[in-house]
Amino acid sequence: MRELLIGLSIAAAALAADIPRLANGKPDFNGVWQRPYVPDMSRSGKNQQGPGTLPFTPRGAEIFKNYDVSKFDYTGHCLPAGLTRSMNSPFPIEIVQTPVRVAILYEAWNLFHVIPTDGRSPSKDPDPTWMGSSVGSWDGDTLVIDTVGFNDKTNLDTAGHPHSDQLHVIERLTRTDATHVAYEITISDPKVYSEPWKNNRVFTLRPDWEIMEYSCEENNKDLQEGHIK
Repeated sequence: MRELLIGLSIAAAALAADIPRLANGKPDFNGVWQRPYVPDMSRSGKNQQGPGTLPFTPRGAEIFKNYDVSKFDYTGHCLPAGLTRSMNSPFPIEIVQTPVRVAILYEAWNLFHVIPTDGRSPSKDPDPTWMGSSVGSWDGDTLVIDTVGFNDKTNLDTAGHPHSDQLHVIERLTRTDATHVAYEITISDPKVYSEPWKNNRVFTLRPDWEIMEYSCEENNKDLQEGHIK
């Protein structure tokens, strides 16, 4: 048993040594990252039940039951996708990291989100926005992004899982080796969900990629040809 534990410690140390780091010793997340498309956040890990199976409150269940994308989809009108739906998209992101802040550049909708990592506390009364108000901190080698201050104009995902202005999002990014990041997101919203729930995925570094221009309105057939009303 002792030999096994020593072997595991050596393997963990080797993996840690393989992780690129900034001059301050923190893991380096800079680069363009490929992400899996997550149109339905209820499908993650062991939870593969599908749309509508999240722990809804009665209010949340009613909102989801009445959701009809053919009547209105805000992204079809080129409004911002919101934080979680932006992170769920199949388009790449670029992370730009300094010792005091992290900026995530989303190719989808050409959105950006800036996360201070200078030790400040979360805002007590942020103005509601599409992407929310974030602060970052470190839990060992894991970057923890705490976001509040959302408006209620977006959905969590393409499947239409809703949220309210009480949405609270915790993202945890852990660089597991030279080319991968383990991503975990926790959703809390007492108006819509009876308990917090999580979704997990893995990002892959693509040094051969660059994020591209994304023009939502150009050739937008959903809107121009009346696919959505």
